[in-house]
Amino acid sequence: MCSNVEDDRGSVLPEDFVLRQNHPNPFNSSTLIKYSLPKRAHVTVEIFNVLGQRVRSLVDREQSVGPYVIEWDGRSDNGHELATGVYFYRVEAGDHVEVKKMLLLK
Repeated sequence: MCSNVEDDRGSVLPEDFVLRQNHPNPFNSSTLIKYSLPKRAHVTVEIFNVLGQRVRSLVDREQSVGPYVIEWDGRSDNGHELATGVYFYRVEAGDHVEVKKMLLLK
């Protein structure tokens, strides 16, 4: 269950860390990864293949409270198109780590 609070400007802020399933899934050319931060944190978003090898780093920086949307184009850090298969995205925000599975179809 996700709950939110309003700040003094009326903006809705998350109370808990939330990582949503990527969309679309399965995907062909690109997919969106959505997450929300309840507090400022250093965030990493990384993509791994089924062998546990990191193939792409999407985020590695300090981020403020709020919702985020990251697009992944199905490419490696070197810009190569990756093969059809199962991949995992791992989001680490402060002391919270969560992993979800996605399917890339060519």
